[in-house]
Amino acid sequence: MRVDGGGPPGRRRDEPARAAIVRAATELFLAEGYQATGTDRIAAAAAVSKQTVYNQFGDKRRLFAAVVLGVTATAEAFGTELSTVLAAVSRPEDVKPAVRGLMRRWAAAVLSPRVLAVRRLVIAEACRFPELAAEYHRRAPGATLRTVAAGLADLTERGLVRIEDPEGVAADLAFVLVGAELDHALFHPGAPAPDDERLDALVEHALQVVRPLG
Repeated sequence: MRVDGGGPPGRRRDEPARAAIVRAATELFLAEGYQATGTDRIAAAAAVSKQTVYNQFGDKRRLFAAVVLGVTATAEAFGTELSTVLAAVSRPEDVKPAVRGLMRRWAAAVLSPRVLAVRRLVIAEACRFPELAAEYHRRAPGATLRTVAAGLADLTERGLVRIEDPEGVAADLAFVLVGAELDHALFHPGAPAPDDERLDALVEHALQVVRPLG
């Protein structure tokens, strides 16, 4: 299937209806899954006709793709923030505080209930939509790792840190930071999100174990 979330020509003619459909579909897909969610229920929840859903998205598969890929904007925003913050660092002593703050926001985003729910949904439907799952990974967790690696490489090029393998360090930071917590959260959907104290502890533990910043 196509994974660009596209629909038939002219789909932008009714943006309020399109946004309402995406909101309704998102809530229903997250709560009940792809198979159990029919377009008639989505239409009813969005207060539009079933034909409007088809006019905007073509079919349920394309609507599902639009929902899944639409949430990758969070990862894109974090990538922009990370690049901006690290680019502004000009002294070696400022590197670790900047990275600590970014890692704190990284962990909070990955472990938020909404992101976890989307990950569960994508994983549950990965066999049905392998291309979509791969694209979600490329745009969300994969994109974040690439951005972190690029930021670490830039710091190294500017002589602020010494990291021989930015890609490897980025991956290590990610897995030490949230790997175990993420696994637990994915299998315990009712568990509360980590509080501030726990997030701070995850960050400090990752910095102690990986130690890329001296």
